[in-house]
Amino acid sequence: MSTDNVAITSLDAAADDVGQLVARYEGRVPRYTSYPTAPHFTPLVGRDVYARWLAKLPADTSLSLYLHVPFCDRLCLYCGCNTSVVRLETSHRAYAGLLMREIDRVAALIGRRATVSHVHWGGGTPTSLPADCLVAIMEKLKDRFTFSRGTEVAIEIDPTSLPPDRRDALGQMSVTRISLGVQDLEPAVQKAIGREQSYEETQACAEEARALGVGSLNLDLIYGLPLQKTAGVTQTARRALALKADRVAVFGYAHVPWMKRHQSLISEDTLPGPGERFAQRSAIHRVLTREGGYVAVGLDHYALPNDSMAKAATAGRLKRSFQGYTTDAAPALIGFGASSIGSLPQGYVQNAPTAVAYAKEIETDQLATVRGIALTADDRLRRDIIERVMCDLEVDLDGLAGKHGADPGQLKATAAGGMPRFVEDGLASWDGGRIAVTERGRPFVRSIAALFDAYLNQAGDKPRHSRAV
Repeated sequence: MSTDNVAITSLDAAADDVGQLVARYEGRVPRYTSYPTAPHFTPLVGRDVYARWLAKLPADTSLSLYLHVPFCDRLCLYCGCNTSVVRLETSHRAYAGLLMREIDRVAALIGRRATVSHVHWGGGTPTSLPADCLVAIMEKLKDRFTFSRGTEVAIEIDPTSLPPDRRDALGQMSVTRISLGVQDLEPAVQKAIGREQSYEETQACAEEARALGVGSLNLDLIYGLPLQKTAGVTQTARRALALKADRVAVFGYAHVPWMKRHQSLISEDTLPGPGERFAQRSAIHRVLTREGGYVAVGLDHYALPNDSMAKAATAGRLKRSFQGYTTDAAPALIGFGASSIGSLPQGYVQNAPTAVAYAKEIETDQLATVRGIALTADDRLRRDIIERVMCDLEVDLDGLAGKHGADPGQLKATAAGGMPRFVEDGLASWDGGRIAVTERGRPFVRSIAALFDAYLNQAGDKPRHSRAV
């Protein structure tokens, strides 16, 4: 039996007893795009600390850059991103000016034209900014940092909101990868989430980008949305195959109306239950792997076998950051814009969360950092363990502890206490030193990673994470 068929059979088997499995593991746990996770950042790490960390970056440190644009032309009800509906061009231009001021300030603190390996534009909708502003910001980055032919420039795009001038700007910005939000192609689902978007619009956007020389395409699909059915997500996945994306991200809808008030406009009665959610995820997995030939990567990504992400996963070089799974191995991530998060060797920092608060900080010639966290030795060890579990679906506790010069005893005790139920359910193996997640256990990998989260469920911790499955 082929590896793909084994994986499919395993997921089918999991679906048979999905009610019991999901009931056992449906608690709320982080997505682990960082460790410690953002809810544990504090004001103790602010602009002064960040300035010191930037000045101390080693001369040979390569950088990854993230630019957050917190504006959209419409509000999608499912969205969990930091964004708002702003259509005034004056506001967009003012924000672009603030971004360039922040770039200048950060570059000056670094004190040299550091090498950049990746640039990622996220939001919101980055292309809500005027085309000349997008180009000007990229030129500012190239003036203050060193780019090479190998630098990846990625941008998230709403296919329904890409005027001709923004489309043409992609080439001037040297964009190498675009990420298109598809979510679901069923009209009733699109209406329920406030995101009506035809397949033809998505296809045209992909073709136009490729014609401009953009070499790589990512697609985002979501399951667990209101009114979604397994048959519908299966059809969406099959139609998505025709777009020939290099990578596909498949996310479970996170219904967190206590954090995102607009989600309260979605009636919980229209949301699929845990069993149906799992069936939808399994159906998309089967279409992508069996019919599309994609390789499953980590928890929720899929890549064509010749894509760099699939190769990195096979080689054990896959990384996880605030953009999800990535091939970017830069030791420092610099975030620009409202709410953006940066990761430096010393710890994490986050900018003021709203555009108004961000503008107030930048306009007074300060960094916009308002909170963060300094990493302890234990944080670094647990971060590496969680990342390897999330990326490789396995981890050698003795080996990683040895690399950190730490005693693995406490970690192994944690695993010994938490792993038996996963082993019993066929979700993982545990031999006293090494954890290996099975294909059946892939959808539950966040729960396994959470065993090593020393901050989870601390006294006073509020329920702020999405469901584990």
